[in-house]
Amino acid sequence: MKLLFDENLSYKLCSRLEDIFPHSVHVRTLDFEGMSDMELWNFAKKNGFMIVTKDSDFNDISTIYGFPPHVIWIKVGNSTLKVMENILRKNYIKIKDIFSENKCGIIELN
Repeated sequence: MKLLFDENLSYKLCSRLEDIFPHSVHVRTLDFEGMSDMELWNFAKKNGFMIVTKDSDFNDISTIYGFPPHVIWIKVGNSTLKVMENILRKNYIKIKDIFSENKCGIIELN
């Protein structure tokens, strides 16, 4: 499972979560900042990424186009890097199950 972190999340999450989500990247690393949500969606789909975002637009795209890619929608306000990391770590099994079972396209975390 590799994650694609949207620009509304810290790029530091990639290295902090490398032990459980290896090969994850941030849009900043790919020089994709400012890219449209649909372009990110297509990149994630083509390259086997799950999108991690705080942006509700990916929920709308998932409803219209289905999945993959799967979307992890983090529904918390402004939070520290540690809080974001803990949310993803705490929900690792849930994320893994959704990805492997391929039964739903989006998971909401808070």
